[in-house]
Amino acid sequence: MTVLEVLTAATDYLTRQGVESPRLNAEHLLAHVLKKKNRIELYLEFERPLGEAERAPLRNLVRQRGEGRPLQHLLGTVEFLGYTFASDSRALIPRSETEQLVELVLATGEFQNALDVGTGSGVIALSLALKRPLASVTGCDVSPEALALAGENAVRHGLAQRVNFVESDLLANIRGPIDVLVANLPYIPAADIPGLSREVGHDPVLALDGGADGLDLIRRLVDGASGVLVPGGVLAVEIGHDQSPAVCELLKAHNFRDISPRRDYQNIERFVIAKHG
Repeated sequence: MTVLEVLTAATDYLTRQGVESPRLNAEHLLAHVLKKKNRIELYLEFERPLGEAERAPLRNLVRQRGEGRPLQHLLGTVEFLGYTFASDSRALIPRSETEQLVELVLATGEFQNALDVGTGSGVIALSLALKRPLASVTGCDVSPEALALAGENAVRHGLAQRVNFVESDLLANIRGPIDVLVANLPYIPAADIPGLSREVGHDPVLALDGGADGLDLIRRLVDGASGVLVPGGVLAVEIGHDQSPAVCELLKAHNFRDISPRRDYQNIERFVIAKHG
């Protein structure tokens, strides 16, 4: 079978299994098996024959993808803001909308230091450090497994000496002053988790469960943020699709100003940015 025939067969299988963007998934998996830098290289080799030694590992990956295992876990990596990070079951797979959260933080101006609360795989903290080479950046998380993954990503990008990762239940082990506090915390109501997609089921529950209304951790974060943020310091959070009014009221009650909900590319109020004091 040629590259094109194998891609077609894999795409048909993934389509039958209900996988979103089946052709794109098939291309990524085949490029991974063939050790290509990117899937576009496959387009130059459509007529190349593939032997059993190459088709067998692809079949295994395609089967797992059809069963709902995330593409990022199968590849072992995820793209975020143009950078490549390791991704596996130790932490939440970074979503594309979270790239906007980082861009919104960068648009607030220069800062001397930043804290990423609930850092997971570290992509927010590390992206901020890559974009702001002079800033001091810290990431914290309650999960030792997630912090280990974040540390590996720091090494991957040569940031092991610049970005500090701390085990902390939210702000429990954090000392200020902090210029920018950014957080993509679990915000899914607990009752909604069983109904999520097969792929999301591979993320740690700890990285999804926001309590009864999804706001348990955000409430605790906002309550403690006053103790670490400088006057005028920025708080930027990612939230659920219907949580903006409640989060804005919460911030008003905790001495935040210039409170600004922001929409993602699907026109959902996905972020809130505010200044303290």
